[in-house]
Amino acid sequence: MRLPALLSLFASIFLVSAGTAPAQPAGKEETRFERFRRMSREAEARGLAEPFRGITAEGKVETGLFPLRSTGVSTAPVQAAAATFLRQLTPDQRNRTCFPVDDAEWRKWMNQHFYVRQGVSFQEMSAEQRAAAFGLLRASLSARGLRLSEDIMKLNHTLGELNHDDFEQYGQWLYHVTVMGEPSSNQPWGWQIDGHHLILNYFVLGDQVVMSPVFVGSEPVVARSGKFQGVAVLQEEQAAGLAMLRALREDQRAVAVLKAQKTGNENLTEAFKDNVVIPYAGLPGTALTKEQQQQLLALIGLFVGYLDEGHAQAKLAEVQAHLARTHFAWIGGSADDSTYYFRIHSPVLLIEFDHQRPANLRHLSAAPQLPDRQHIHVVVRTPNGNDYGTDLLRQHYARERH
Repeated sequence: MRLPALLSLFASIFLVSAGTAPAQPAGKEETRFERFRRMSREAEARGLAEPFRGITAEGKVETGLFPLRSTGVSTAPVQAAAATFLRQLTPDQRNRTCFPVDDAEWRKWMNQHFYVRQGVSFQEMSAEQRAAAFGLLRASLSARGLRLSEDIMKLNHTLGELNHDDFEQYGQWLYHVTVMGEPSSNQPWGWQIDGHHLILNYFVLGDQVVMSPVFVGSEPVVARSGKFQGVAVLQEEQAAGLAMLRALREDQRAVAVLKAQKTGNENLTEAFKDNVVIPYAGLPGTALTKEQQQQLLALIGLFVGYLDEGHAQAKLAEVQAHLARTHFAWIGGSADDSTYYFRIHSPVLLIEFDHQRPANLRHLSAAPQLPDRQHIHVVVRTPNGNDYGTDLLRQHYARERH
């Protein structure tokens, strides 16, 4: 993009963020950015019309699942990295990046590339600011989680290349960071990164961490050409899911497989689906052998393991306590080249993995109406009211009032 056009785009983004976008003159044709802004506002209005309750299995939140307690895993590195990042920002950037810890900004995320986001983008950051932002990710995530995040950003550049070098809509640096609350050792706070195929919500209270909702994915998932040729994401998760299905006996598969044919997109908990009701389905943990239970835990560990090691272990212990009520469900085939969806659902964790239809690469697909392996969406959620750490925050407020 030429510099004048880039500056114009940044100016428009700033005006929207500040709530001072110019009115649309009567009779003037809507520009692409104005259309994106309208679509974003409409999505938010629909998605936030209902107060947050949380994902449930029967429409009622199960209580007592997320007590306030020490994990014994320090969050001091994350706090220090966040403070460093905020110090690097200009006053105007901080004003656009910082929100109260209980702000609805947590819920304002969306995978689609058109979404007009808040906060400061990697695109506008200086080299020092960008290094500090990656420092925050490095302190919060595991090495796998950091690499996945970086590779998703790179593959968004590949997507731009495959769309005739369209780096206004797709690109490596079109990701925004916001910070909720003040980084603290004993008060609640957190951060969010939001962009195409990469959304992380990271809530901190003392030494407890809730990292959900998480949305990771890509189109393509493997760069076969271009600047980042060879970069690939979510291949281990894809293979481990299929291995889990193949480890089941025939009678177990009959329960786990909800549909043998996959013809569309199956994810249920993407953007603005904070209150969706999803009944338990598929094969429960009680129907698994001990070896199969361990295999399921290892599969779960791949997704929980985007989080730093100590807090990932704390989360896995929480999951293991509810393993009997953890369900594994499958849609699709079981061949090496099959497309499929699988869901792992318990009172304290929900994971969705979905091969999706081509979206922004339809022009390169031989069968754009069918899912393929070059477009993957993964969502990780905390059901029963603790996405965004909401239940921990509720309990914290209740304790402080006494």
